[in-house]
Amino acid sequence: MSTTPATTPGRAPDPAPDPAPGAAPDPAPGVAPGTPPDAASDTERNPVTSDAPDATEAPDAPPPASSAPGGGAGPAEERQKLPLLALLALATAVFVTSLTETLPAGLLTAMSGDLGVSASATGQTVTVYALGTALTAIPLTAATARWRRKRLLLVSMAGFAAANTVTAVSSEYGLTMAARFVAGVAAGLAWALLAGYARRLAPERLQGRAIAVAMAGIPVALSLGVPAGTYLGKVTDWRVAFLAMTALTVLLLGWIAAAVPDQPGARAGERPGMLRALRAPGVAAVLFVTLVFVLAHTVLYAYVAAFLDDLGMGDRTDLVLLEFGAASLVSIWVVGARIHRQLRLLTVTGTLLVALAAALLAVLADHAAFVHLAAVLWGLGWGGVPTLLQTAAGEAGGAEADGAQAMLVTLWNVAMAAGGVIGGVLLDAVGSGSFPWTLLALLVPVLVVVVRSRSHGFPPGGAAT
Repeated sequence: MSTTPATTPGRAPDPAPDPAPGAAPDPAPGVAPGTPPDAASDTERNPVTSDAPDATEAPDAPPPASSAPGGGAGPAEERQKLPLLALLALATAVFVTSLTETLPAGLLTAMSGDLGVSASATGQTVTVYALGTALTAIPLTAATARWRRKRLLLVSMAGFAAANTVTAVSSEYGLTMAARFVAGVAAGLAWALLAGYARRLAPERLQGRAIAVAMAGIPVALSLGVPAGTYLGKVTDWRVAFLAMTALTVLLLGWIAAAVPDQPGARAGERPGMLRALRAPGVAAVLFVTLVFVLAHTVLYAYVAAFLDDLGMGDRTDLVLLEFGAASLVSIWVVGARIHRQLRLLTVTGTLLVALAAALLAVLADHAAFVHLAAVLWGLGWGGVPTLLQTAAGEAGGAEADGAQAMLVTLWNVAMAAGGVIGGVLLDAVGSGSFPWTLLALLVPVLVVVVRSRSHGFPPGGAAT
């Protein structure tokens, strides 16, 4: 899954000047892509303080950065820098979370052979992971809301290390499924805090950029992680790919302990208002699009190895996934650059690109060149979708954006779980050739709702910045 920061509801105001030294910045709602945010803004809980006197009482206070001699950065701007080492640790945590979720898609055939079950049964390792997240994300987020953020992040990453190790050594299907469920639970904890954690580590004017750095782990997992894991599994053994994930997570635990500053949890009683958010105009439309679009994508993506194997292209799975991932990376870059002006247009375009890819796979999959073209179009269409949906939900939710995001992450994982189940049923009942047609059929109501949600949900113009 996919994602990047959601933005503040409403139209983008004129840029405000940097806050005076020592003043508390206004809270900015950075939101985790595909995940519930922290229960409250950290600037509300932990206002930035300084030993410097208030700017209104200090006649010799330094001038704003824009008025520094020679046009250079002033003292305030020089002090406001991103903590890149800490943010890259969070980005690696996002990478681990995303890759653990999607890695079975590229290893499906090898895993099913070793576990002694069908490809459709192995595909349920994606389903049970998503169920673990969907069933536990909201209650566990509430239960751990007052935990220190660093402690919670370390616990969730330790959960990934344990789950991937068990997956790598297990020869029993039931044990593998239990390990994948635990990984999903760990993902629910991680997604509940990662974007909010990144926001809290940065000065107010750089919070959006901080979340973007942390969320870069998603496209890297898609464009490099899954193809690399698939290739590693092909030249060695699929278990080696999961053991490599464990080794990376162990290194990450030390990195987090050494480089990521701690942050406090929420105060008691701070919870997202989900029912209030659902009544906000446009939220229901965004949630519907999320549910159906993710369902459509997962039906094919979870079984892409089986689909390619039936086409006689099983040995090219890693290449097709690399093409999809690289195109997704381009899509995320384009969306990030233009979302503040063209959220609606980008959402419609992404839907149409994925539909075109599905049509190519449905009609022309006998030609390898069209399969590769479809993979690129699919990535170009899908890559920016998580960012677009998270941003649309935050904007439509307005003051209840936190509740809208909490519902979105739950529905996202419900859709992934359902996609794994439906894909498995289709694979056994009618074969993998039904996947592109199913994807195409599900995208019709998605496009209709996006186009009709002109006033709220996906309005013309862009996202607030």
